[in-house]
Amino acid sequence: MKFFVAVIALLVLVSCQPINKILKNPDPAYKLRMAEQYYAKKKYVQAQQIYEDVMPFYRGKPEFEDIFYKYAYTAYYQKDYLNAENLFKSYLEVYPNGPRSEEIDYMRAYTYYKQSPKVALDQTSTLKAMGMFQTFINTHPGSEKNKDATAIIDELRHKLEEKDQRAAQLYFDLGQFRAAAVAFNTMLNQYADTESGDSYKLMAVKSYFRFAELSVEDKKAERFEKVIEEANDFMDRYPDSQLAKEIQQLVTQSQNNLKIYKNEPAKTTT
Repeated sequence: MKFFVAVIALLVLVSCQPINKILKNPDPAYKLRMAEQYYAKKKYVQAQQIYEDVMPFYRGKPEFEDIFYKYAYTAYYQKDYLNAENLFKSYLEVYPNGPRSEEIDYMRAYTYYKQSPKVALDQTSTLKAMGMFQTFINTHPGSEKNKDATAIIDELRHKLEEKDQRAAQLYFDLGQFRAAAVAFNTMLNQYADTESGDSYKLMAVKSYFRFAELSVEDKKAERFEKVIEEANDFMDRYPDSQLAKEIQQLVTQSQNNLKIYKNEPAKTTT
């Protein structure tokens, strides 16, 4: 075991020798050539080290823009998206009107997209990415990248919608029916173009129905009337929905419950 560890340590030491030798060389032009070679070979860890070392020598010179550009990408290609975003931001601050500013502006937003987590987790990076891509579209109206930016915004919006849907469904599953109804109705406003609008509205009506069923006696009539009101809103919004039959059943049950609490004859479903 000790022999194995010693071999690994030796290999690491040997692999570090070339880069250390380059860093110790006093010639910045030589260092830059070596950084370019490592970058071309996609050895981004080594390229990053050399670019970082050589940047002070070229600050204010024509070569600096290209060095900064590639240095930022070494972080991105290593999937260090937090650092890459910061470097892309810094690049834009130094070269706001440079020939690569549009590309870097896009990439800065893209680093937030790459940091967007699974649906169940906090979506701060998702919201940030959406905002930055929208700003990119507004700032570069003629960009060829706008189609991709729009597609990413749609993808991320769908992720947020899924997260909100899960939260609303959890309220329902936990028996918090009033909160579920509010959450499903809120989704209709937040995601006006969703293809699942009728299913969200159905869940809102179901939630109000279950809330009414579990209410105290003197609140039941008022809350079953709310179910009917929500059901009518469903039919106004989605008159051709395949879910309309289920809505009508909830209306009939609610009307029958209202008859009970108003001492009137109950209806039967047709």
